[in-house]
Amino acid sequence: MRNITLGLIAALAFASVTAQADQASAQKLADKYAVIAKNIDKTSAGLSADDGKAFFNRELTIRGKQVACASCHTTNPAQAGKHAVTGKAIQPLAPSANAKRFSNLDKVEKNFEKHCLDIIGRDCTAQEKGNFIAYLLTVK
Repeated sequence: MRNITLGLIAALAFASVTAQADQASAQKLADKYAVIAKNIDKTSAGLSADDGKAFFNRELTIRGKQVACASCHTTNPAQAGKHAVTGKAIQPLAPSANAKRFSNLDKVEKNFEKHCLDIIGRDCTAQEKGNFIAYLLTVK
């Protein structure tokens, strides 16, 4: 019984450290985008989780259909989603629910590039990316 208890404690501690590390990676990336946004626009007031949430839920008409990030990722980024066209399962966006979400920064940037083009028809700005991540960091 003692071995099981110690094993559970170790597993919980590891999961906690992994989630915190992922949150730290996400925060570092958000901070990077904030610096870039400030260099582009000196009037930038920093990142806004509220603006990130609005961006995530904003619906746009693409090829005659209303779409938003939430169309596939659900209105709760801590939940798993499903691709609107293919039905493929999508892991949660929020780092609190998905320890791997911000572990590969190249993959993050590639996903931003692809999804921004798909949803808003252009690359997202550094401000939009930073706000988006700032919002995801608030989701528990």
